[in-house]
Amino acid sequence: MLSAQLPAAKPAVCILLITMAQVAGQEDGEKTTALKDLLSRIDLDELMKKDEPPFTFPETLEEFEYAFNEHGQLRHTETGEAFIFNAREDLHRWNQKRYEALGEIVTQYVYELLEKKCNMTKAILPVDATVDEPTSFIYLSPNALSNPSKLLVLIQGSGVVRAGQWARRLIINQDLDSGTQIPFITRAMEEGYGVMVLNPNENYLEVEKSSTAPTEPSGEPVEKKERKDDQEGKKRREFYEKYRNPQKETETDRIPVRENASSEEHVLYVWDHFVAKAAAKHIFIVAHSYGGLSFVELMNHREAEVRNKVCAVALTDSAHSMWLQETSKSTQDWMQQHCCNWVSSPEPLDTPLDSMLPDCPRVSAGTERHELTSWMSFDSIFRYFGKVVETKQDAKAEGTSNTVTTRSSALKSKHQDL
Repeated sequence: MLSAQLPAAKPAVCILLITMAQVAGQEDGEKTTALKDLLSRIDLDELMKKDEPPFTFPETLEEFEYAFNEHGQLRHTETGEAFIFNAREDLHRWNQKRYEALGEIVTQYVYELLEKKCNMTKAILPVDATVDEPTSFIYLSPNALSNPSKLLVLIQGSGVVRAGQWARRLIINQDLDSGTQIPFITRAMEEGYGVMVLNPNENYLEVEKSSTAPTEPSGEPVEKKERKDDQEGKKRREFYEKYRNPQKETETDRIPVRENASSEEHVLYVWDHFVAKAAAKHIFIVAHSYGGLSFVELMNHREAEVRNKVCAVALTDSAHSMWLQETSKSTQDWMQQHCCNWVSSPEPLDTPLDSMLPDCPRVSAGTERHELTSWMSFDSIFRYFGKVVETKQDAKAEGTSNTVTTRSSALKSKHQDL
């Protein structure tokens, strides 16, 4: 009965089943000895690698046999089908690695669109970086720093997304419009904004760990028992890894980008070196998910500057907490007046929503999917910004009119006195 089932099983499973069958009829002591003897002759690495294909994937969309069609949808060049995650059944880890490899290609593709379609350029961070240190970058429109009127700053959430992206999953499974920031960039440019695209997750350089084992410091050696326990624990972990992770990936260290080692540091650095130096009178910010938290941290560190320069902030399913982040009362009051959070909700788009705690106004993004909130609220955000600009222009015109009337009255009074 057992042998009839073996052909359908994987090689490693077959070997283990055979081994168990061979020792089943022996005494306990003999079973243990026999099992150890048989397992010692099995090259687990080789067996498991036969079950799992190597992590070697194409390096271009063409080699993947995928392309974006005229609607910005990723489709197979031969079948026209959407991307299939489970390319190989029962190989979730391999499928995930394949998906990640495609994601890296998509990231480079989006960079190309930012540069060629949107005519944006990279600005390297830190601004005074040396040739041998890790760097990051942001993207700037041609007039991002010189536009005297309006500037739009885009901040995505956390994770694998890089400059120009809201959600990798949407880019791959839905389309470029919903998953990238490109519609925001092109709309902003059409409406006379300069644009800055931040890159808060590009904050370290990954390097391979040295294979040299650390040496014990000179002097008193560590306790023998502790050393033995550590060695045995390491052996158990390595033995487990042979089954769980036969294609063990290279161990790496992360070297942080100076002053940009986190989303919060990045946003603060870009503010100090770019946004604060921009000529625009009216600055607007769109921040998604963790980007909202990073914006609130910016408020905590540069409150007076932000209040002076930023006209409005559109948050999309923001992850911020004004209480956990210990914001000041003045920051909370300012956010009540100048921020709006489009959150995931089953309610129709722009439906006002109550908040359990006092926070900035919350409205529905018209979707229950977190990653879609930016795209679904796209038109509403630009209407919101437009109304803010109109209000400021009306206030300025009214102020000018009042000044003219006051001057005219003063002149008339002076004439009457004469």
